[in-house]
Amino acid sequence: MLKNADLEFPLKGKVVFFATGNVHKFNEARCILGGLGIAIGMLRLKGDEIQSDDLQEIAKKSVQTAYKKCQLPVFVEDAGLFIDALNGFPGPYAAYAYRTIHNSGILKLMEGKKDRGATFKSIISYCDDQILDPLSFYGESKGIITLQEHREPEKSSFGFDPIFKPDHNLKTFAEMTIPEKNACSHRAVALCRFAKWYKDTAKQ
Repeated sequence: MLKNADLEFPLKGKVVFFATGNVHKFNEARCILGGLGIAIGMLRLKGDEIQSDDLQEIAKKSVQTAYKKCQLPVFVEDAGLFIDALNGFPGPYAAYAYRTIHNSGILKLMEGKKDRGATFKSIISYCDDQILDPLSFYGESKGIITLQEHREPEKSSFGFDPIFKPDHNLKTFAEMTIPEKNACSHRAVALCRFAKWYKDTAKQ
């Protein structure tokens, strides 16, 4: 993961926009990119999400349509939770699964399962006026599905974070602070790979 020292100067005059309606995702991204000297803004719009089993295909189409709407340097993120014992379900349909069956539904499906391994995957796709064929950056976090939800009572969380505990951690994503989560999350890995590319490109 990139450290602050990897950027020798702030990227003055350069702003990238995160097209998302999820303020939790935006705050995580702002913590990472802002700490690396990359200014980030939030656009409450999303591109068209196609039906596909391929996260990268979904993210690329989404950022292309988002760019057509805003004509600004923009990225989107598409993420999925792939559970081993459920043959990869819900995968790229994680958002839909969460809206329909919630964490309780996943825990019900996992009852009696000895293999609780799972992987969160993230794709960041980026477009601007020079890059119309989106560039994509991948990140993943391996862990387990917990037996029950774990979250801090007064801390907001989202998605499947309360039931996912990444490897080598005692907390679920929902129990972590933003800096703690950014040290091990799939989103952080993808964002840091994007930040490294963006830093190198901005210096040219």
